Formats: sequence, C-alpha cells, structure tokens
Amino acid sequence: MLLLLFRLSFLSFFPSLSLSQHFAPTGTKPHHRISVSLNFKQRKQREEKRRMMMKLDTSGLESFSAAVPSAMAAAEDQLFAPPSFDLPAGCADFDKFQMEAKQTLKHAKGTTTLAFIFNQGVIVAADSRASMGGYISSQSVKKIIEINPYMLGTMAGGAADCQFWHRNLGIKCRLHELANKRRISVTGASKLLANILYSYRGMGLSIGTMIAGWDEKGPGLYYVDSEGGRLKGNRFSVGSGSPYAYGVLDNGYRPDMTVDEAHELARRAIYHATFRDGASGGVVSVYHVGPNGWKKLSGDDVSELHYKYYPVQPTPVEHEMVDAPPA
Repeated sequence: MLLLLFRLSFLSFFPSLSLSQHFAPTGTKPHHRISVSLNFKQRKQREEKRRMMMKLDTSGLESFSAAVPSAMAAAEDQLFAPPSFDLPAGCADFDKFQMEAKQTLKHAKGTTTLAFIFNQGVIVAADSRASMGGYISSQSVKKIIEINPYMLGTMAGGAADCQFWHRNLGIKCRLHELANKRRISVTGASKLLANILYSYRGMGLSIGTMIAGWDEKGPGLYYVDSEGGRLKGNRFSVGSGSPYAYGVLDNGYRPDMTVDEAHELARRAIYHATFRDGASGGVVSVYHVGPNGWKKLSGDDVSELHYKYYPVQPTPVEHEMVDAPPA
C-alpha cells in the first residue's frame, strides 16, 4: 500500500505520465503492474507550435537590407565624385584662367625687417606698420615674434599667416624640448617650419620670415618663405623696404661690432627704409639674441628718429624786411 501511495505522489509531479493498474492474482500475493508511458506525439506538437510562435517574419527585412547597400553606394558615389560645373565664359585655357584668378587675389603688402649675425650674437629689427596697398591699417604691429626665450621670428607677408605659423612653431619647439630634454636648435626649428610651409605651397600662404636665435653651436640665422625655401646666411632683409635697408646694412656691417654699434646700425637701416618706402613706418624695434637669450634693446618712433638723423639746421636770413625809418 505504501508503494502505491509513493508512486501516486510521484506521478502527481509529472502529469504527462499515465498510470494503469492491473491486479492479477498469482499464487497467494497479488502483483500490481504499473505501466508508465510518455506521450511523445503531443510533446512534439507542442514544441513545433512554440517554435512557430517564436519565428519572426523577416521577408520584408530581406528586401530592405538588399536595398540599403545599393542606396548607400549611390550616395557615396555622389559624395566623393569630382565636382562638375561649367567653366566661365572665355576660359577655355583653364591654367591661364587660374593664374589670372590668383593675380586678382595677390595682396599689396609692405614691411621692412632685417637680421644679421655678428661676434656677440644676432641683431633683429623691424618696423611696425601694417598696410594694404595705399591703406595703412595699423602703426603698432609686433613684427618680431618670440618663439622661445632663445629664438625670434620676423613677420613679413600676410599678418595672420605669419602669426599663426610662428605660434604653431613655438608649440612644436616646446614639445621637442619636453620630449628630448634639450632646446631645439635654430637649424632644426627653421627646417621644421620650412617643411610645414612646403606642404602648403600653392595654397595661398604669404610668408617671408627669418628665424634667428642662439643654440649649442652659437648664433644662427635662416630665411624661410611660404614656398618652402630655406636659406642660411649672416644677414638678411625681407620686405618692400629691404633694398633701402640693404644699402645701409651692407655699408656699415662688420663682424667685430659691439652690441651698441650693431644696435645703431640696425635702427638706422630700418629708419632709412621707412623714409623711402611708404609701406614701412611706425616704430623701429631692435632685439639682441645672445647666450642668455633675447633682449629688446629699443623701440623708437621713426618721426623722432628723423630729427635725430636729419637735425633741423637754422636757415640764415638773406634779406630781412624792416620798417623804413621816418623821414
């Protein structure tokens, strides 16, 4: 009896099992025959039904996924295709048209900057006038830019171009110093700037600069322009007033000058350039770069320097009109 109760409780947890009892007397003890069967057919039907319910209809998605790549490909072709437009009338020769268009954007600039090496370092000088043709926009532009405490750069050409790339060069020089635990050389800084400008050649930059400084090898001076050109020399002058500055500079230059003599030569050369060149003027700034870094020596207004180099001479009176004495 206990065995029967146990099997009945076991089947109550598994309702899929069916119990059938058959009592057949054989001898003195009855035998209980229990047959347990699994209804596999019903279970299979339930699982198929469950799978059908879980299955998603992706027929619409398949057509959409096939259409999306083709649409994206068409959009990419439109986006990256070379521009097509009708050329303006009268420009069958596109190269000639492009050269003429560049000439219309060629700015009329003017400035005077100079730098030269002598035995005690480098002297750098510049004026401070910003102009556009006959229009003078400013008389107080800082055309000598401090790249680091031992290096200076001059500004000639487009003001924005020069200021931006000198500031960019200062950042790169500082990163070089942090990475290598030593200051970058004047040669390395000028080469770095020349490589950057060479990569932008033909894109409208207008830069004519001098990189002057003092490094482990002593004084250094390089000229760099927006076409990627780079020249090493002992004295340079850049700008519209440079021919006049060269005249004074070449006449008075000596390698064995003192700092005061070099200072006076640079100031006089810039002044005479401003006197003859209408695009140069304002204030003459002079810097000296030595073993201890750069130092500003002077900043004089050219109107005051004019009376220093050309003092007013008293004019003798040839004929003086006086009142005639009464008769």
